[in-house]
Amino acid sequence: MKASQFTFATLKETPSDADVASAKLMLRAGLIRKSASGLYSWLPMGLKTLQKVEKIIREEMNAINSQELLMPVVQSAELWQESGRWVDYGPELLRFKDRHDRDFVLGPTHEEVITDIARNLLKSYKQLPQCYYQIQTKFRDEIRPRFGVMRSREFIMKDAYSFHIDQASLQKTYDDMYGAYSRIFTRLGLDFRAVQADTGSIGGFASHEFQVLANSGEDDIVFSDTSDYAANIELAEAICNDTRPVPSQAKTDVATPNMPTCEQVAEHLGLPLSQTVKTLIVEGIDDENGKPTLVALVLRGDHSLNEIKAEKLAQVKAPLTFATEDAMKTAGLHKGYIGVFDLNMPVIVDKSASVLADFVSGANKPDFHTIGVNWERDAQITQVADIRNVVEGDPSPDGQGKLQIRRGIEVGHIFQLGDKYAKALNCAVMGEQGKPVITTMGCYGIGVTRIVAAAIEQNHDEQGIIWKISETGESLAPFDVAIVPMIKGKMKDANNDKAMQMATELYNDLKIKGVDVLLDDRDERAGVKFADLELVGIPHRIVISEKNIADNGDVTFEYVYRADGEKQMLTLDEVLAKIAV
Repeated sequence: MKASQFTFATLKETPSDADVASAKLMLRAGLIRKSASGLYSWLPMGLKTLQKVEKIIREEMNAINSQELLMPVVQSAELWQESGRWVDYGPELLRFKDRHDRDFVLGPTHEEVITDIARNLLKSYKQLPQCYYQIQTKFRDEIRPRFGVMRSREFIMKDAYSFHIDQASLQKTYDDMYGAYSRIFTRLGLDFRAVQADTGSIGGFASHEFQVLANSGEDDIVFSDTSDYAANIELAEAICNDTRPVPSQAKTDVATPNMPTCEQVAEHLGLPLSQTVKTLIVEGIDDENGKPTLVALVLRGDHSLNEIKAEKLAQVKAPLTFATEDAMKTAGLHKGYIGVFDLNMPVIVDKSASVLADFVSGANKPDFHTIGVNWERDAQITQVADIRNVVEGDPSPDGQGKLQIRRGIEVGHIFQLGDKYAKALNCAVMGEQGKPVITTMGCYGIGVTRIVAAAIEQNHDEQGIIWKISETGESLAPFDVAIVPMIKGKMKDANNDKAMQMATELYNDLKIKGVDVLLDDRDERAGVKFADLELVGIPHRIVISEKNIADNGDVTFEYVYRADGEKQMLTLDEVLAKIAV
């Protein structure tokens, strides 16, 4: 493509509402333009990158015999009511009525639609397994869209769904998909980790997230420093191998005026934060008479509650909801000074807090805490459970090494769904014994638009985007090579310019060889062109000027590799070797 015929929509200034590096650079480089909150148009430069992502995904999906189809963005409410998610999914599901007053949704995902298709297409176990995928637009009505296309309301996703006669068949496809995802993200040149994850609102009983490591990521991912163990912090087990010391202090109340936090109390008493506990009150499941109940969750002062773990406790109401101040006052509790004793409710204690002795707790009265508290003697434990987030340096759950924590951007997620949707929608086939068998399902998602942003978050500098060339030699750059002819005067008068002629010949040769090449023939100063090309992140830049063309026709090319910025003077063969032609 010649740059004079291509839409260069670069910006000198960063839009004021861009909140992360990828959003700033995608807007400045002319990859996207904002249409409304959480809604973006993909301009030609950005679409070329997006299509490269889609190409790699399609190749790997097809390689494991997954069949591509396309389902509607608009979905009937009847299917969502049949699955039970019409109410359960929450306000992110955009519901609306058509002119006939019928209910519809804009699809955030397609489990219901694909299960409806499968229950009509699949009749016998002999047709299984089957796996279908699509690359298509989704809509989730995020309460606060942010981070550009990483958390937008409308986005492009690859979602796949598989149907099986039994768990063994599902496990085989799940493993195949895990391998395909690993190859996809490797080919995309991403530094990623596959981690065990919670199944969340999708449901099911096993899942892995694929996380791109980046400081701007929303998720904390945890991995061992010596083994292959890796998990999302929501799922990572907190190991406690400590034993409780013998009590040595008497229980005593001490004044702690205007000190509602563990940090304030520990500093006041000159004690380590780990010797304090905090008691959090949450809503429990209703009792047998339908009346609301409360549950106390106790953690060490230096630890934080893992809400996903807590929500899975049998006594705790889902979704996890903290008790209101009015509810706590009715129970005789004072926020910031809640103790672990004399509580008329279940007391669930984190493992690490359960092995403390002579610890500090709230005194159940304002402006007082109690020191020298000990379990059994002073307070009773209903249940010991793992309810905290792991911290850096904790033992790895697999018994090998210590845990490290990094930030990550989720770009893929695979699930073993079991029969959650198949049972709700009665997706059954005739089994080998001649009786109907409910199918078991898997679902597998990749955030296509999010991948572009994640790649930029991981690879950029002050000048702009750096599109990494993967170990398989592939790149997401909209163009792989940019040729810049340095001419005298205006481009329209450059027909007889030697540099322009040489640049055009090289441009045509590279196109014939299948290279995605840009000839920058714009009437702009060289500095403007170089700045634009660095901003967009084109990996290879070749500059041709008449001063480097010898009388005998030999040419020396100025070559710059975007990732390191090093300038080299090379022969044509050396340049071709650099760009792997």
